[in-house]
Amino acid sequence: MTSRHFLSLLDFSSDELLALITNAIDVKQRLKQGVLHTPLQGKVLAMIFEKSSTRTRVSFEAGMSQLGGHSMFLSDRDIHLGRGEPIEDSARVISSMVDGIIIRTFGHERVLALAAHSSAPVINGLSDLLHPCQLLADMQTWFELRGSIEGATVAWIGDGNNMCHSYINAAIRFGFNLNIGCPQNHAPDSSIIDSARGRVKIFHTAAEAARHAHLLVTDVWASMGQEQEQDERLKIFSEFQVSAELMALADADALFMHCLPAHRGEEVTASVLDGEQSVVWQEAENRLHAQKALLEALLG
Repeated sequence: MTSRHFLSLLDFSSDELLALITNAIDVKQRLKQGVLHTPLQGKVLAMIFEKSSTRTRVSFEAGMSQLGGHSMFLSDRDIHLGRGEPIEDSARVISSMVDGIIIRTFGHERVLALAAHSSAPVINGLSDLLHPCQLLADMQTWFELRGSIEGATVAWIGDGNNMCHSYINAAIRFGFNLNIGCPQNHAPDSSIIDSARGRVKIFHTAAEAARHAHLLVTDVWASMGQEQEQDERLKIFSEFQVSAELMALADADALFMHCLPAHRGEEVTASVLDGEQSVVWQEAENRLHAQKALLEALLG
């Protein structure tokens, strides 16, 4: 297949990602100014959701509409993807009828299989391994507020999960240093760490990771599919909460980000999430603008 996919940040070069962020900021300004921008008229985006979502669904659906296109929401109850029909067959059929596909699912192998047999661009809206679309929004937010992130220090606090993996990829592409503060046995995938060529350091206390950082980021301690581990994870991660005391160890001008939904009183205190250093609402809104830039690049 010849289509360009976005399954990971590493599918785009550093220059391509910087251009994407620049366009996302421009797309946002045009929308705020009421300037009509509809380069995807007549285009159709299939949105396959095997995991529930708020921000991913709303941002992609609104984004396609604002760009002049159309989107169709397909839950795992609506189609036969991998359920009565091989994912490879579904990929061939769906991609023959639409101009792009976004999938939000569990195992990353499902994203890879869909892309391998799709004649249309496939976007990873989230898998258990990676969440690249969120990083586009996070980087756009940083660029809007601080300019280039090259050479800065980012602290990831919590589980070495899909968001953490995408932050490692972002460190590679955007040139920042990443401190990961996580409990023993909850570090990110070692092969993903190894790919970062020394840009990543692992710490097993939150304080060590946060010290002098310019950006602190966290995520929920129990992701979708891990609900049965909630009580155990509350104990394991109890020393990895982002609090005012932890923020005080970071750079005085440090920002706080969270991909949401957030659990106040667990991975982050309410005073931090709703405080002056938090940019989570701007970050959430930027899912719309960053993904519009991505859709325009892949489908335009």
